[in-house]
Amino acid sequence: MFRRTATGTAFAALAAGAALALTASATATATAATAPGFVNGADLPPHPGSPWYAGPVTQGLPESAPFCLDGVLPAQGSWHRTFGTEFDTGALQISVRAASATAAAKLAGTLERKVAACAADWLRATPGGTASWADHGKLPVEEGAHVYGVHTSIPESEPGVHLYGIGRDGSTVTVVQWGQMGDLTHAPVAAFEKTTTRAVNKLNP
Repeated sequence: MFRRTATGTAFAALAAGAALALTASATATATAATAPGFVNGADLPPHPGSPWYAGPVTQGLPESAPFCLDGVLPAQGSWHRTFGTEFDTGALQISVRAASATAAAKLAGTLERKVAACAADWLRATPGGTASWADHGKLPVEEGAHVYGVHTSIPESEPGVHLYGIGRDGSTVTVVQWGQMGDLTHAPVAAFEKTTTRAVNKLNP
């Protein structure tokens, strides 16, 4: 369900030659200059058995839409960063620079409604499955943030639990998704609320 960071990717690029390396460096520099601020592995809820491995901040959306948010995140103005551990726990942050604060507020509201409805939507599409969700409340950071939890399970398969932090600073919206096998009782809500607060605070340093 989660991608693990390929630690050898940067070294493999060297074999393509100096010109390719210079191009990649210039692209990374441009992305860093224009992208909103992103959290680091140290900002995520600590994993008891593994460090977090952070991928690069990448322009656009990830190849696969995050669970619960399929079809609602715009590609334009978006950046993302994936995180992995040596176990079954992973995370993803997507940030979007909207055309205006009004457009950003509308997007944040759409994301919140989509996550709040996710468990019920998933149940309708998954006969025999079980699902639940939790509203962990709002956070007083910038223009506000909201944290939710979603749990899904199907017979003869491991259950999964996700936490979502959705927040806004001006015209920039971010969503942080954390997930692993388990149910809502296994979710590190307090630590993830800190992650969400840091994510919003870092958007426009």
